[in-house]
Amino acid sequence: MLRSQSRKLGYEMLIGECLTFFRQKTRALLVLVLLHSFMIICSNHPFATPQTDESLVHSSLAKMRFEGNLSFNNMEFAARDFGNRYHLMPSAVLHPKSVSDILSVVRYVYDLGLNSELTVAARGHGHSLEGQAQVHQGVVISMESLRVPEMSFHTGKHPYVDVSAGVLWIDILHESLKQGLTPRSWTDYLHLTVGGTLSNAGISGQAFRHGPQINNVYQLQVVTGRGEVATCSEEQNADLFHAVLGGLGQFGIITQARIALEPAPKMVKWIRALYSDFSTFARDQEHLISTKKSLDYVEGFIIINRTGLLNNWRSSFNPKDPVQADQFTSDGKLLFCLEVAKYYNPRDSDNINQDVDTLLSELNYIRSTLFLSEVSYVDFLDRVHVSEVKLREKGLWEVPHPWLNLLVPRSRIHEFAREVFGSIVKDTSNGPVLIYPVNKARWKSGTSLVTPDEDVFYLIAFLSSAIASSTGKDGLEHILSQNKKILSFSQRPYLGIKQYLPHYSTEEEWEAHFGAHWEVFCRRKLSYDPLAILAPGQRIFRRGMVSALQRPEGRDIA
Repeated sequence: MLRSQSRKLGYEMLIGECLTFFRQKTRALLVLVLLHSFMIICSNHPFATPQTDESLVHSSLAKMRFEGNLSFNNMEFAARDFGNRYHLMPSAVLHPKSVSDILSVVRYVYDLGLNSELTVAARGHGHSLEGQAQVHQGVVISMESLRVPEMSFHTGKHPYVDVSAGVLWIDILHESLKQGLTPRSWTDYLHLTVGGTLSNAGISGQAFRHGPQINNVYQLQVVTGRGEVATCSEEQNADLFHAVLGGLGQFGIITQARIALEPAPKMVKWIRALYSDFSTFARDQEHLISTKKSLDYVEGFIIINRTGLLNNWRSSFNPKDPVQADQFTSDGKLLFCLEVAKYYNPRDSDNINQDVDTLLSELNYIRSTLFLSEVSYVDFLDRVHVSEVKLREKGLWEVPHPWLNLLVPRSRIHEFAREVFGSIVKDTSNGPVLIYPVNKARWKSGTSLVTPDEDVFYLIAFLSSAIASSTGKDGLEHILSQNKKILSFSQRPYLGIKQYLPHYSTEEEWEAHFGAHWEVFCRRKLSYDPLAILAPGQRIFRRGMVSALQRPEGRDIA
């Protein structure tokens, strides 16, 4: 009790000092940063908000009426995610059937003001990596139960589909194909919710052409941290629109989205080829993303200390030259795989073959390692799910996934490759290491997503799976140690490298991540979630932190 009173008195003294400073200097954002720093230092738990009075949660929320249901039992699923490393138990889980269900909870928590430390997290399909969609003794909103409105397709010159944010992308794919349409941009794994990927970016091999998924959304409906519903787009509430896209759930819960569509192909020419020289590999990738008449998908991955690689491909791919492919050995070599695809319809097969042959003739891969496959458009886009099914059968899916995703400027990619692939990463047996460039010119400006400052940058994704009980190279501790070394190198300021799906635990790290965009990010937080109710699992802001930025008469400073 004395400690609580002392802490409360300390907060009140700091708030008074901050307000005095503001009256003298009239700089609200500096007050925000000062108060934020203090609350980070004073927190006893780096990953969870302070404990909430559970009796308040049960007695008050239990009396509310919802079209869906609010559960206080069987909540273990909400304390897990794909990363399988953080497990924070909520006090309640809302399974909404309508936007009004979500609005009611957020508005209730907002109206509690400083009388509660209750927080809210929106959870999609549970594919966060570091507990970002979890909340300690707060309310988790399980977005997959939100299925209104039903998908509504609009054809014409600029076709689109209106969907609930709880819908999975794989479901959009199947339904849109019935209309002869498809979204333009994808992630490599489609069993993710619309709201989840739009809150981050949604990056895959199509991003060089169409930008990430946040580039291909026309309109959103959002429940803000103030307990208000807003429709936003480039023309209406544009600041909120840009804030929420890539906003890590900090400004509002996406409830509906209008997704851009285009005519759908039926087939895909899927191609892989190997390189032994990184400079040649990178030059060819950059050539492909800069060519107007190019492919539809460009990615790549690193192979370190792997054997029998080409034989593993033969179950899905055919070698262009079987004799030469049989003579190729990959034992112990550092290799780089180019993976590309061209979408087409069967009636255009001859022309597509000529176009692909022309593009391949311009590249400098190892000729004996060219492998090709022809698959349906659906099978190509949903290819990762096939691996998921196999891993689940072996009990290797629900394991720790200490993934690390980086955005590396083109000017530093060779230095990164020398240091990381030359000395830190000794093998790739724990999961794929993706690497491919994108054009920043194709990415929407003004969103909350942070990228390097150069026109071309690379996504490098270390997609490791760990065996929790292992103490070897496939063990969690070994992989985390390796990630730490990669991050230690990557955080050198002159490199300009940014994390994708970022994970930090201090204000200084978040401020460094956002750089020149930090003040805008803080200003948007103050505007749309002033009590820091939303997405506490991102560990950027603390509950109630912005309350100091209100005048005594109750009017917001900003």
